Amino acid sequence: MGLALETLEAEMVKLPSMERSHLLDRLVASLDADNDIQASWVAEGQRRDQEIESGTAALLPGNAVIAQFREQLA
Repeated sequence: MGLALETLEAEMVKLPSMERSHLLDRLVASLDADNDIQASWVAEGQRRDQEIESGTAALLPGNAVIAQFREQLA
């Protein structure tokens, strides 16, 4: 581990826990970054937006969906 990395690590552990957690999330996300996957999610989001705008898909309130699941489980 080089000196710059050691210095960076020492500074990071001084951060408040919420900031370290945020940094960790961003670092892990950067490891998983794949442009093809990202492009696929963007396309999926756009497709879903178009379905909602055209009326071929409907939005349901979250509490209504949860109530339906609870009914199915009962």
